[in-house]
Formats: sequence, C-alpha cells, structure tokens
Amino acid sequence: MSGPHPTRIRRPSLSAGALIIAGAVLAAVGAVGAWIQHDAPGRSTQPRTELTASNPPAGLPTALTTGQHLQWSRCTSPPTARTGYDCATMKAPLDYRKPDGRTIDVALIRRKATGPNDRRIGSLILNFGGPGVSGVSGLPERLKQYEPLLDRYDLVSFDPRGVGATIPVRCGKTADDTGYAGADACAEHSGAILPYIGTSHTARDLDLMRYLLGDERLHYFGVSYGTAIGAVYAHLYPSHVGRLVLEAPVDPTEDLSEQQVSQVKAVQAAFDRFAAHCAARIRHCPTGDGPEEAARRMARLADRLKEKPAPAGAGRNLDADDLAYAVSDHLALGTDGWAPLAKALTTLIDHNDGRPLSEGADDTGFADRAATPRANSRVARTAITCADSSLRPGFERLDRDEARVKAASPVFGEAWSTGVYLCYDWPFDGERTTLQVNADGAAPVLVVGGTGDPITPYPGARHMARALGDDVGVLLTAEEEGHGTYPQNRCVTKTVNTYLTTGHTPEAGTVCRGSMS
Repeated sequence: MSGPHPTRIRRPSLSAGALIIAGAVLAAVGAVGAWIQHDAPGRSTQPRTELTASNPPAGLPTALTTGQHLQWSRCTSPPTARTGYDCATMKAPLDYRKPDGRTIDVALIRRKATGPNDRRIGSLILNFGGPGVSGVSGLPERLKQYEPLLDRYDLVSFDPRGVGATIPVRCGKTADDTGYAGADACAEHSGAILPYIGTSHTARDLDLMRYLLGDERLHYFGVSYGTAIGAVYAHLYPSHVGRLVLEAPVDPTEDLSEQQVSQVKAVQAAFDRFAAHCAARIRHCPTGDGPEEAARRMARLADRLKEKPAPAGAGRNLDADDLAYAVSDHLALGTDGWAPLAKALTTLIDHNDGRPLSEGADDTGFADRAATPRANSRVARTAITCADSSLRPGFERLDRDEARVKAASPVFGEAWSTGVYLCYDWPFDGERTTLQVNADGAAPVLVVGGTGDPITPYPGARHMARALGDDVGVLLTAEEEGHGTYPQNRCVTKTVNTYLTTGHTPEAGTVCRGSMS
C-alpha cells in the first residue's frame, strides 16, 4: 500500500453497463569461491568469501535449492544499475503446491557490502512497497537511503511476481501493451499466472532467495506494502526470521474496503494539517484561512477541472481526480511537500497551469511513478491486490461502500470512492480477507509507524505489532508527517540501524519526536 493514490480502474454502470474511469486504493547460494569486488569507490579490495546456508526451504526439488546457484553478473538494465550493481535471476516454482512443475525467473539486483568479511552480516533484502514497485529499478534510485548499511550487508532487491522482469502481468489491448483494458484482458494475456502472484507466493520466494543468498535467517526491510510481504513471511517461516523491519505498515486487521475508508480519512487529516499550516505560515495561502475554507476552495477547483482540465505538460491534462491524487502525493512527502504544494496550487488556481502540481507528484517516486516508469506497475498493483483480496461484493454493497468512502473525505472522497470496484469482476478468487501474520516463536520484528502517515495510517502499525504476536512485534512510533520516516527522522534511523546491525530492539513504547511533536 505504498502508492500515494488509488489505481484507476473501470467501474460498471448499474443501468447501462457502461464503464467509467475510476480510482482504487491500495493505496515486496552465492557463487562458490572467493573473488575480488569491483566498480564502486570505497569498496573493500579484500577477497570476498561467499556465505552458505544449511536450511533450504522444505518441499522443493534439489534442482531449485542445493542444485541452484545464483549467477551474478553486471546489470544491463536499468541504466542506473550498470555501474556498481550485480544482477541475477532465481528459478522458483510458479505454484508452490506443485514444486516440480513450471518454474519462473525472479529478477534480482545486488549492491555488495563495502565492509570487511568479518563484519558482514549477510544480505538485507529490500522491498519498497506498491504493490507494483520494481526493486531492480528501485534499489539504484533509493541507494542513498540505505547506504550506511552497506558496511554490514549486501543490499539486495527484486522484482516481485507480476512486476517488471518477473512474470510481468499484461492487461492491455494486446499482449505487449502495459496499459489496463479491464479484467477480461488480464485473463486473456496473463490468466496462467494471475493465481500465483499474490503476497503469500512472493513471501515463499523470499525464503528460497534467503537460502540461495547464503543466510540461515532472513534479514529484510519492507516499506508500506512491503510490510505485508515481510509479515506474511514471518507467519510462514517464524524460525527463519532474522532482523525484519516493517516501516509504514499496512493494517493486517482491515479488509480492502476498510483500508480504503481508513486511508482516505488519513489523507484528509493530513490535508487539514497542511491547510492549517498554510493559513498560519504561508503568505497568500491558496487554501485560505483554514481546513474548512480549504475544503470549499478545493471543491470549487475540482468542479472547474471537471468542466475543463488544466494543461499539465507533455500533452497531459490535470482533471479533478488528478488534483486529488497529486495533492496526496505531496502530502506523502511530509512537511517537505507542504511549501511546494502551496506554490503548485497557487499556480493552478491563478494561472490554470497544472504542471508544477503534476510534475511535483511525478517526482515522489512511489509505486506508479519513478520506480517503474512506463512499466506495468499500475496493472501489477491491481492484479496483486485482487490475487490477495477475497472481497467480491455485489452491487448493493458496492454502492454502500462507495458512499462510505465519499463521506469520509470532502476533498479526496470522490476520487477514492470508485476504488471499491477494483476487484468486482476479477476472473480469479482472492486468497483471503485480511492478512495472516501471527508469527509466534519468531525473533523480534521491528514495526515503525508515523503518527501523521496519510497512506498507511498509524493505527495499522499498532495493529501489525500486536498481530505478529507477544514478544515478536516491537512498535517504534515516530511523531512525523508523511509516508515513511526512514531516513528522514534521525531517531528512527539510529534505532533501525542499531537493530539491523546488532539485533537490539528499542524499549517498548519508544517514541521518536519529529515534525508533529
């Protein structure tokens, strides 16, 4: 649930069956021998010893475990990964219930540790959220955030099932089209893989990945939707849990419909805080003298954009739904996004120019933007969400849910509300209603939640820590605006890095002060 705004889908008309564009919420054994590291400045020139693990995933054929070795080589794509990174593919079962059947290739990327062998802990696998975010593209883009950990870990990421180079989902008009032409197109072009791209299948890929990377236990850092993958992994493999960080977690106690209501309320609350700040601190504030006036002005602006969308550059136009989505993108950046948001709204209101608002949103780097440009991220988000969620409500409940979402937010409710139709006609059943994450017996898992998170609201962090089980989930609270607090908040960064390098968790109830303190 990393995306700052819903994925657009098509909604059925109850009278004529016509479809309209709508939004949906959702918002992841080394080579034998020793060799010399290459490329990156600052890397150790000490010969590198590869790690090996002795606990392969149970039930898999030896061809996929002891008989498989990751063949790392220099990355050919994306261009940002051509220097200093290694890439490989991992063979995994398409269906773990039929481990001797068809296999798939999982795309991996690695930045090797810079510290000496005797300090290296192993691999830290990163998932940046989504669903729909490519880790192969994402690691080079986000390396600076995690660079301090390179002294102790190889940093590894991957394209989850359905995303990027790992059995990408296709739902366009043709098999090569990365657009979304509806559920029937998904079934036509990707029907053979759609039942096998959900979170539980990706979590099983993680355990095979852990073993092939040479780690007895999984060390993992998941953000937003990536916390769902990590938490499901802990549920499936509690004895294999090493050091797991779940930052900005999804709420495992809510179904898809409940998540939509919670998120739109949180986005509205973040906008209200922005509007109060704008009124008090920004000269000529475009949203007026406070939250109530801001809601009225945004409604008038949305009505104007419904009638005539504003130019947004590169041949694009910004309509009323785009307005809501782009504003939420800026809010996801926390207080760093407030001044640019005020300036962009002023430009849009006064000059009918949507470029600053649209371009500022494009730079946020969330699931359907910078992480996988022009790729299948939006389609993958829909497919993975529907593979996970078993909700297939009838029209009566759909109308009821749509009304609930609209009523939850005067600014964002209309854009978010049609997300209730995301999976209504999906051609396959979903796996479950809510996440199963209880992980009794696992090592402590660090759960990090921000009190002002507009995308994965803070109560979800409390619920995640509790659902993992007694003595497993350890909650770290950050009094911060925005979606995610690492590495923006120094206290969070220090606490997380200490846990990842020493295994020591903070005291129960630890709070990191920040922009909301």
